[in-house]
Amino acid sequence: MKPFRERNPYVIGIVSLSVLALVFVAAFFSDNLPIIGGGTTYSADFTEDAGLQTGDDVRIAGVKVGKITSIGLENDHVKVSFQVKNAWVGDRSTADIKIKTLLGAKYLSVDPQGTNALNPDTAIPTSRTTSPYDVLDAFNGLSRTVTALNTDQLSQSFEVLSETFANTPTNVRSALDGLSALSKTISSRDQQLANLLSNTGQISQTLAGRDAQVQKLLSDGTLLLGMLEQREQAIATLLTGTQSLSKQLTGLVSDNQQQLTPVLTQLNQFTSMLQSNQTSLAQGITLLAPFARLFANTVGNGRWFDNYICGLLPPSIGPINQMGCLQ
Repeated sequence: MKPFRERNPYVIGIVSLSVLALVFVAAFFSDNLPIIGGGTTYSADFTEDAGLQTGDDVRIAGVKVGKITSIGLENDHVKVSFQVKNAWVGDRSTADIKIKTLLGAKYLSVDPQGTNALNPDTAIPTSRTTSPYDVLDAFNGLSRTVTALNTDQLSQSFEVLSETFANTPTNVRSALDGLSALSKTISSRDQQLANLLSNTGQISQTLAGRDAQVQKLLSDGTLLLGMLEQREQAIATLLTGTQSLSKQLTGLVSDNQQQLTPVLTQLNQFTSMLQSNQTSLAQGITLLAPFARLFANTVGNGRWFDNYICGLLPPSIGPINQMGCLQ
């Protein structure tokens, strides 16, 4: 075999650059590779995207099987491309954009129907796709609609109707009177209703902006409940053991009541004695502190300590102790 140093360097360079180019291309289009890629790419046509975003889940029967790869406008409809891996999609399949969380996160739900596999080049038509009803858009639309209403004119219209039908039967007149009262109430609360709807819109936008945090909170709560459910047997065993221990302690106290009663009585007497002499004990501790300090000073010179005893000899006995303890 010819050594590597004897080979043509130009051929080696071209082959190396080709291999590197193939590696870069494979890494860039890794999702489209048949084995390690993200799966088969399909598409579906919708009348609107309904807030669906690139990267959202694709689910079949509630199980995640892929993700959204692209969303774009094509003629009079929205084309959504998605990848599906390890799942079968039929030629009569339907696709629905559904709400994932209460804050507006979406996912694509695919119902695989049909006897033959769906051709990746054939999009699921709009006749077999549906979009969800967005609550946030409904609140925003309601806010804009109420703001544009002339509540004063609406109140006058209800009053005219009430006066026009004044001579009608009692039931109709009562209904119109109620409508008139309702219109007056709405008219008098016009500003408050506008503020309420405006604040509702702001809250909805804030919650939509914090969708990831709230979703994580709900996910963590679900995880906690799942762990509690898994630990249900352990918790039940703990409670049962605690109840059994309580019964055993109750029986122990009941069986040894004759022995425990004198001990508790003496303990009560001892604590009563300590309580009655609390002042004396406190004073003794207070006086002990100076003695301990002075005693420590006397023994602080090494192996010996300096001290004297007052009163060992009576005072005024010769020249030894003329002043007594006052000396």
